[in-house]
Amino acid sequence: MQKVEVTPQETMMNLIGGFWIARSIYLAASLGVADVFDDQPKTIAQLAAVTNTEPRSLYRLLRALASVGIFKEVSDRTFKLTPLGETLKSDRPDSMRYMAMAQMADNFSLAWSNGLHSLRTGEPAFDAAAKMSLWEYYAQHPEAGQVFSQSMTSIGTPIAQAVVATYDFSKINTVVDVGGAQGSLISAIMQAHPHLKGILFDLPEIIATVSVNEKIQPIAGNFFESVPLGGDAYLLRWIIHDWNDEKAAIILKNCHQVMPDHGKLLLVESVIPPDNEPSPAKFLDVLMLMGTGGWERTEEEHRSLLQSSGFELTRVIPTPVMFNISIIEAVKC
Repeated sequence: MQKVEVTPQETMMNLIGGFWIARSIYLAASLGVADVFDDQPKTIAQLAAVTNTEPRSLYRLLRALASVGIFKEVSDRTFKLTPLGETLKSDRPDSMRYMAMAQMADNFSLAWSNGLHSLRTGEPAFDAAAKMSLWEYYAQHPEAGQVFSQSMTSIGTPIAQAVVATYDFSKINTVVDVGGAQGSLISAIMQAHPHLKGILFDLPEIIATVSVNEKIQPIAGNFFESVPLGGDAYLLRWIIHDWNDEKAAIILKNCHQVMPDHGKLLLVESVIPPDNEPSPAKFLDVLMLMGTGGWERTEEEHRSLLQSSGFELTRVIPTPVMFNISIIEAVKC
């Protein structure tokens, strides 16, 4: 059988069509279609009744998503959920449902659709279009903020597992989780290392909703102003990437000010690979440019930022998690 050559135009069309796939996943995630499934296939009539949709329209959506492996049509207008589709179930600790909803929501769409502003000015497109920062937007739109928070919790599960499996906390006594949100990362670390004490630090409105075990002390504050004393390791997961070098340095210098001389700074961040190596982190970096003004950095860019803040990068420990997540260890100069 003669092999059909795919033209560059067809390849480009497939890449452009990735947006259609992403938007279709967003629609299914927003409707909670995956949550309707149990072990048995479901007819379109059953799915439409639960999701309050028009059956023929829902069928067209699921047929499209079946073509990329998220559902499978097992008989006429009857579908089952595939292992890929299972990731859209809400009750999985590593669910991708909220990530799909957050990334395709109006706020991120606003950033992408106004991206030329970022390319021409270097400033966040979202801020220019919405007349506020992304964080101010979430404060004014708590439902969107909740979806974003849930997306970070879900994707944080494999990151937490990787940090626990990869880094040796045996010589550390107290970990301060700076910007630690609901405390999923520090809780996972302390479960694996019962000797540890923990401090969970975040904004007052976040700390007010936190429920953690008695060995973790919640402290409210703002990392642009100060961070708590008392740790011999300061942990920041996906915090520095939200900010440009100037603002990131403020956070790092506040950590430097309170850290003991023997302390460790641990950044859990993407490390952009060199050359033309494929990496979702490179596209995440473009999103950070447009959404928050932040950066995904190369190893050398991390090194330079740390040095300007009074730290020496001692090692970069890769993990198997998506986005080239690594543990970047640093000590005070």
